Amino acid sequence: MKHEKHPYSQWVDLASRQLGGQVLSCSDDFFAEMENLIKPEAPIFITDKYTDRGKWMDGWETRRKREVGYDWAILRLGASGHIVGFNVCTRFFAGNAPQQISIEGCRSMGTPTADTQWTSLLEHNDIKPDSDNFIDLTQGLDQIWTHLRLNIFPDGGVARLRVYGQAALNTEWLLPNEPIDLASVQHGARPLMCSDMFFSSMNNLLLPQRGKNMGDGWETKRRRGGRECDWIIVALAVPGTIHKVCVDTAHFKGNFPHSFTLDAVYQPEGKVGADSDWQKMIDHQLLSADSEHFYRQQIIDNQKVVTHVRLNIFPDGGVSRLRVIGYPQGLE
Repeated sequence: MKHEKHPYSQWVDLASRQLGGQVLSCSDDFFAEMENLIKPEAPIFITDKYTDRGKWMDGWETRRKREVGYDWAILRLGASGHIVGFNVCTRFFAGNAPQQISIEGCRSMGTPTADTQWTSLLEHNDIKPDSDNFIDLTQGLDQIWTHLRLNIFPDGGVARLRVYGQAALNTEWLLPNEPIDLASVQHGARPLMCSDMFFSSMNNLLLPQRGKNMGDGWETKRRRGGRECDWIIVALAVPGTIHKVCVDTAHFKGNFPHSFTLDAVYQPEGKVGADSDWQKMIDHQLLSADSEHFYRQQIIDNQKVVTHVRLNIFPDGGVSRLRVIGYPQGLE
């Protein structure tokens, strides 16, 4: 059950329902509901499943258009932020995928209306049926977006829309000297790389709430010699000092790591790797099954400003969530 990497593995799906994403409206969803667009699970196909409207499909599908025009769906991102690319997934839509798509964005504190001014992010792009269609964003990279409108030409079905990017920390909401979870994707943290993610994605480690099952975490394959341990590197939302850490092994009962260490580094340019000049922040600590583990006194230097952390798990296994509570630094 190898978990494959893709071009945006180190970025967060800002539209994810797990972050609070929502499909607000659409022009039509006669065959398959618009809400399916942002389901976290990969799309599936069930050969003999039909509804009273036709073939059941795991995605958003409109009826065949018999007049001039196109179909559209409006999404509210679960975390507003900077977008770097998309996956317009048409998996299992082989004879009923759109021919082209375009995507528009806006920044709005409320629900978009008929008067909302939309900005074009992607012009008409051809897409392949029954495929992952990864598309880089080349404009609007420095802007923060809250909502998107997916347009399909002229009609058809899209299984999933993934919106990859980095959440923007809402500094206006923070109180003076308020600690935050520096490793939260909702604040702008993101996983950069890991030694292995055979069973489940490294992106799960930083999601909100506790994991819902064993698949909702970061799990490596069983180590058979070679590397000393498995590891994951996380870019924190903003530079900060670390004062509390939680390592949660929820649902990992026969496959939790024996122990862990936590390293950190200050590298504002973002060029980090396994061989960076890491400083130990928490020395070896034993872990237990299906539990939250909290650390405060064990933090070696809570005055050092850092930008990245590396969680090392010995020798392998699964961790559901990592929380790194600290004070942001350098915010205006």
